[in-house]
Amino acid sequence: MTERVLSPRNRGFLFLDSHPAGCARSVADMWRACPAPARAPEGDGPVALVIGSSAGYGLAATLAGLKRAGIRGIGVSFEKGPTARRTATAGWYRTAATADIARAAGRDLILLNGDAFSDTMKDQVADLVERRFGGRLDHLIYSVAAPRRTDPDTGTTYASVLRPIGRADRTKTLVFDDEGVPEVREVETAPAEGDDVEQTVAVMGGADWERWIDHLAGRGLLADGFTTAALSYIGSPLTEAIYRQGTIGAAKAHLEATARTLDERLGKLLGGRAVTSVNGAAVTQSSTAIPGIALYTGLLRGVLGDGLVPPIDQLAALWDQLTGAAPLALDDEGRIRLDTFELSDGVQAAVAERWESADTATIAELADLDWFRAEVRRLYGFSVPGIDYAAPVATDVPWPDHTP
Repeated sequence: MTERVLSPRNRGFLFLDSHPAGCARSVADMWRACPAPARAPEGDGPVALVIGSSAGYGLAATLAGLKRAGIRGIGVSFEKGPTARRTATAGWYRTAATADIARAAGRDLILLNGDAFSDTMKDQVADLVERRFGGRLDHLIYSVAAPRRTDPDTGTTYASVLRPIGRADRTKTLVFDDEGVPEVREVETAPAEGDDVEQTVAVMGGADWERWIDHLAGRGLLADGFTTAALSYIGSPLTEAIYRQGTIGAAKAHLEATARTLDERLGKLLGGRAVTSVNGAAVTQSSTAIPGIALYTGLLRGVLGDGLVPPIDQLAALWDQLTGAAPLALDDEGRIRLDTFELSDGVQAAVAERWESADTATIAELADLDWFRAEVRRLYGFSVPGIDYAAPVATDVPWPDHTP
């Protein structure tokens, strides 16, 4: 087995390698941080499918589902294994750690690696639900952030873009140099052109979520009272030009429209529900790629401190609502809102004041940069407390086996 001493090597917020032990410890830390239910789930637990189970809110959904709701079932993600030159992706190592936790908790969780957009994966999942989980699925969480998607019907590959709609957007953003010194810059992003909006909606909208539901329903695998939630984000007025009012925002609007369509269908068919869950800001591999989001999140943490609710706590609250342990609380658009801690008028006013003052000279006083830097590094298994980074670590970690 290959062992290496791994040091963080990065280009901006993108790291070239991941640390297996650090990734495993970060998953264990999330597991410990997840609040236990007031009453332990009875029996085998509901059968759930989490699409996008290896990172960000999807990982939190998987861990919170295991601990809070006692789920069993299937997680789907798309990760790369180790090679002679590179470690595996962080999600690969997190998935291995998640499998260990599920096993220790006595939960039957199968973790699949492949293209969630493909019908091949949908068939594989449906076959497993039929053979291994009694032919009935109780819950589906959809949490996918991807750069491209191939439509199984046409073979067309669509690519998503991060662009404002209508006019260019100039915004502040946070970067770090090679020595880790922070800098606040202004960047301009050109507006969407051609079919940028349609392409992004085709990747990040609700088409694939609906296809999953259609596929499973067509096989007769949805249980009575089946619930499904797609994870979404609205965010601050400070970032809306590039996010909620941009191409990604158009995709999120399509996702929410899809939820309303699915909710009506599932209600009539099974007495079920479909919702979007609007989550709060977090440092994720996808969010750090969006101009302005890093600065905003660092400033938000500066305002809220420990009041910034982590994804694992938000997803514990989501599972309570999906399983009936807590009432389903929807806004006027039919969305579960887990972002209220972030979007209150007082919090947003405080963040906006700091945003206005933020520049390279003042940013260290206004944002929690130590926390933000550590959160970015922890995405790849670095800066995790309790890990000896001077020690060699095995990188050839196998993907979890799901043989009974």
